[in-house]
Amino acid sequence: MTETMIKQYLFASDFDQTLSFNDSGLVLTELLGIPAKEFEAKAAGMAQMNLVQQGAELAYLLLHDPAFRSKVRRQHLVETGKRIPLKENIEQLYETLRNGIPGYEFDFYILSAAPVEIVQSALEGIVPADHIFGTEFEYEEDGTIGRLVRATAGYGKVARIMQLQQELGIGRDHVVYCGDGSSDINAMLHVNDGAGLTIAVSESRSVTQIARRTVLSDNALSVLVPILEEVTHWTQPQIRRFFESQGFLMQEWARMRTDVVRLRSTREPVMTAEEGQ
Repeated sequence: MTETMIKQYLFASDFDQTLSFNDSGLVLTELLGIPAKEFEAKAAGMAQMNLVQQGAELAYLLLHDPAFRSKVRRQHLVETGKRIPLKENIEQLYETLRNGIPGYEFDFYILSAAPVEIVQSALEGIVPADHIFGTEFEYEEDGTIGRLVRATAGYGKVARIMQLQQELGIGRDHVVYCGDGSSDINAMLHVNDGAGLTIAVSESRSVTQIARRTVLSDNALSVLVPILEEVTHWTQPQIRRFFESQGFLMQEWARMRTDVVRLRSTREPVMTAEEGQ
């Protein structure tokens, strides 16, 4: 009797709006009693100035903005995590990827720019804490944030992926990355370059134009669809039967390609930059 060779893969996912519905910064802002518009305006301003890496806006505010730094303690980050609404069936996704697909095993990790305390609190009892990488702080004796140790944002996610590949002995073509926005671009480009699989879970053009597949669903298990097609090469009937074995009926599975087109009449005059001022 021959043993089946198990194919090992790395599955890495963003957290905010990928496995959850709300942005961590907005939930923390609400907890602190700071107007949401204030956080959004500050984050948008930093993004416009390219002041920090995409996704690290909250970390910057916690370190440098008096409205945040004076109020935030570690317990506020833990409480924020408990208040974040999660997508359905994250635990089942974790268990299925670990040992629920015959012949395959996926090491499941979370890479998030959010403070690691928030993500660990949100996913407590679902994903092991040592499989969650987020922005890390050191704290002062009075509980305030002292300094930034490491931010898992922008290229920081790429560095974590490479670190995990080396530790787990996984090739670049055996990496799956799942994300929703501009903070995931660097990671997706890195995974694509290594012939891995990238999955977008939002309609944001910043990632849908880069990701090899896009899946829109409120159920975390939905990301299994492109994995089962692209990695295991299962047919649609096989995938439907697999979901039924997990207790789910695929009521709707619509594949769409959207072309975003803007046309300008050749008879319209072209306005120069000087004329537009």
